[in-house]
Amino acid sequence: MPEDSSSNAPLPRLQIKGVSKRFGPTVALEGVSLEVAAGEVHALIGENGAGKSTLMKVLSGAHRPDAGRLTLDGQPFEPSDPLHARNCGVAMIYQELNLAPDLSVEENILLGREPVTLGWIRRAERRRLAKRALEEIGQSQMPLDATIRSLTIAQQQLVEIARALVGEPRVLIMDEPTSSLTQVDTENLFGVIERMSRRGVTVIYISHFLEECQRVAGRYTVLRDGQSVGTGAMVEASLEQIIQLMVGRKIDEIYPRTSRTAGEPVLELSGVAGLAKPSCVNLTLRSGEILGVFGLVGAGRTETLRAVFGLDRLVKGRVSVFSREATRSTPAKRLANGVGLLSENRKEEGLLLNRSLADNLTLTRFGSVSRFGLVSDAAQAAASGEWLIKLDVKASGADQLVGELSGGNQQKIAIGRLLHHNARILLLDEPTRGIDVGSKAQIYRLMNELAGQGKAVFFVSSYLPELLGVCDRIGVMCRGELSPSARNESVPTSRAASRGAWCWRTPKEPSLPGAWTWSTTPV
Repeated sequence: MPEDSSSNAPLPRLQIKGVSKRFGPTVALEGVSLEVAAGEVHALIGENGAGKSTLMKVLSGAHRPDAGRLTLDGQPFEPSDPLHARNCGVAMIYQELNLAPDLSVEENILLGREPVTLGWIRRAERRRLAKRALEEIGQSQMPLDATIRSLTIAQQQLVEIARALVGEPRVLIMDEPTSSLTQVDTENLFGVIERMSRRGVTVIYISHFLEECQRVAGRYTVLRDGQSVGTGAMVEASLEQIIQLMVGRKIDEIYPRTSRTAGEPVLELSGVAGLAKPSCVNLTLRSGEILGVFGLVGAGRTETLRAVFGLDRLVKGRVSVFSREATRSTPAKRLANGVGLLSENRKEEGLLLNRSLADNLTLTRFGSVSRFGLVSDAAQAAASGEWLIKLDVKASGADQLVGELSGGNQQKIAIGRLLHHNARILLLDEPTRGIDVGSKAQIYRLMNELAGQGKAVFFVSSYLPELLGVCDRIGVMCRGELSPSARNESVPTSRAASRGAWCWRTPKEPSLPGAWTWSTTPV
């Protein structure tokens, strides 16, 4: 490692001094400074819109800073583009996947870094390098010839991670790397981070799961409103202190709950099954209730919501909406019936990224902002402005393109559309994915208010603490089936009960199936 000759102290692997970046009148970064040592895992924490993604894009060469200085192992670091940054040893895994959907896994992993001789790609060498990258993250079974389009979101995320490991990076930037991963894949990733750290690779870890940051990082830096407001050793900081630095105030209650009584059934599923998943779902959702469904990625949670909304075809079973038979339906009919769906894939299914905030917010209910079939710009702007204020969306105005917002603010717009549509049944698939703790508290409070107004919320999540915090009942989904015990019994959600956990119980006899059980004792 290079050393400072004047003090014989090792130079930091990466040094950021006074970096600033503006986008027109918007100040994204203002005088940010940061130092990271070789082999260090450093957590970069902040709310959506705090400047984390902008800072990382500066480091990865996607943006040029307006002011400030970067050094890499003591040498000036001024990447002109992402390829230049990667050649210098700085690789980044973006939260929003950047893969070529029609190319194979092998081609994506080595895209832009193919082994070449006299202009010809050495295919055998490319295959060997791709296979080694997948083995390093515990995915040796992934087919190299499969197209990205044929993979699940979680598998695509793993390909993105494998691609970043090619070329022996000196600095690896991870932006929400576990947002689409199962618990097993997340544990594998943590093992990769630990091995890379031992090899001297610097890892900058960005995540809204603060528990993950505490586990993997040795030090942290908090950004707020484009400025660095705190840094230190992770073992010396509590979650409450970090959250207060993030939001600039103390959050007294992350999971607000008010007393309410469930009303009449508004959604009933009986033996519902799809082409692949779900295989058998029976449940009853009542007005004024928040029903949570927990399960690993691939358990069939998303497929259940899509089938209920009419996006996927049912092969058997019955769906009843507001006590009326509605098994064969379409999304348009579901919307007309007061059912709204929030997709987990906001980039491709949840939003029109090249349209304005106003268009996205009013998309499914233009009637309230139009007259004689013509949309009133003034009425649309007024209606949208109210939701921007209520949801605390950080944007320049209702005419800004959704694609220009941070991921968390995009999620708020997607939720805002359901609220503007005045949906009475809300199907929410991972609504807090990629959202900071302050915004999560806002969404939890909003869900609580909606249930208090008599609306029904079907809340799917792979993050159990939030389900325990806000839901009235919780079901567990495994291999396309909803567990009968969780479906028929109320799960306690008080703070005392939240000390327990859902645990997978392995059967004594190999021929018997395992089961998820609630435990309030350490396992």
